[in-house]
Amino acid sequence: MSGHSKWSTIKRKKAVVDAARGKVFTRIAKELTIAARAGGGDESTNPRLRTAMSTAKGANMPMANIERAIKKGTGELEGMVIEELVYEGYAPGGVALMMEVATDNKNRTVSEIRHLLSKHGGNLANAGAVAWMFDTKGVIQIPAEGVDEDELMLAALEAGAEDLSNEGDYFEIMTALTDLNTVNEAILGAGYTIEAAELQHIPNNFTEVSPEDLPKVVQLMEILDDHDDMQKLSASVNFTDEMLEGLE
Repeated sequence: MSGHSKWSTIKRKKAVVDAARGKVFTRIAKELTIAARAGGGDESTNPRLRTAMSTAKGANMPMANIERAIKKGTGELEGMVIEELVYEGYAPGGVALMMEVATDNKNRTVSEIRHLLSKHGGNLANAGAVAWMFDTKGVIQIPAEGVDEDELMLAALEAGAEDLSNEGDYFEIMTALTDLNTVNEAILGAGYTIEAAELQHIPNNFTEVSPEDLPKVVQLMEILDDHDDMQKLSASVNFTDEMLEGLE
């Protein structure tokens, strides 16, 4: 879990910039629209929508934005048809990448992703080439301020979570693929504030990265994460504190 958590930490450091540009809200809005299109606009009967709304509220997304995104998904408001796609690829040093995108033009998106990979020492791979190196897990992030770790751990495990880690200014709960919604709702019901809740690809097999390649990998991941259509990004790297020293 440590490799995944360190990438989460890297992303959090640039979250203020993303928020200023509205990128966080754009990403969440796409998830709300997709969830509503797939399961309807009633959160009481659509677990994925409930989870997306939890993330939206945790990010302080205005209710008007939430409702508009949902209505685009249900067809009550006009909007472009957004597709979910997963691309696989490699970063420098043979690091495996899983890239989840949401796009209204898949031809444009795959062309841009391929270009970014090629420009920065990576390449796009065929479907299935690296997916075996990742497990799909539920990931829930909770601000640490004012939270007792032992009490949160007990609540998470009782709800069916697999693990909890302390990442400094936030706690991260890991769940099985099918348990994300159940654990998310139990944690909310226990009175905790949820900053984000989503399914992610978590590496189960790490790639050894040389000191020369590590900065290139981090740079490419940051560039890919900045792409307008990128929803989630995972890599087969165990980002330790020692490895990240000097990269800031």
